[in-house]
Amino acid sequence: MKKIADLPDVIPIFPLSGALMLPRARLPLHIFEPRYLAMLDDVLKTEHRLIGMVQPCEVPEACEGRLHAIGCAGRLTAFSETEDGRYMITLTGLARFRLRREVAGFTPYRRSEVDWSCFGRDLGPSETDPGFCRDAFLDLLGRYFEAMDLATDWGSLHDADEELLINSLSMLCPFDPEDKQALLEAPSLPTRRETLVTLIEFALRGGGNEEMMQ
Repeated sequence: MKKIADLPDVIPIFPLSGALMLPRARLPLHIFEPRYLAMLDDVLKTEHRLIGMVQPCEVPEACEGRLHAIGCAGRLTAFSETEDGRYMITLTGLARFRLRREVAGFTPYRRSEVDWSCFGRDLGPSETDPGFCRDAFLDLLGRYFEAMDLATDWGSLHDADEELLINSLSMLCPFDPEDKQALLEAPSLPTRRETLVTLIEFALRGGGNEEMMQ
């Protein structure tokens, strides 16, 4: 599926706070709720095997169950079943979408009509970031990981291409759900990198506290 015309108009929706899916990135998930086990069974019967990951709205004025307008669909590319009937799955990000309207039906999970038209570039080759300075970025990232007491394989970060590095960190860093949504909605890889840097710098300043985190 390399063209928007190949993508389905209706897909199952998996609202999961803090879980960010980005094009060409991989997202592991643990499926155990009965409604999502039913969703997985249905997805395995389709040709496209797509699941739409969407962030629930967490602003105080949002209605219960309301979702952000933009999500990202991932294709089910790996799964294994545990002895007690749960699944460990991997989604590979395909393209972002805009929610149009929820589809009523008899499934225990949510489904929605989606619009892919604004995100055709997601179906193309990997993006590049001409303004990316790896050394400065990794220096900032090192201070952030130390402050947050996080560990990583620094060798793989040095070797990873720009898109994989920026998108993987956007998905893995422990940002608030609304910040994750901002990273998802970034229109280009350079914009996502700038947003990521801003969030890291904000965290190093204590999230608004006056004292810089050491």
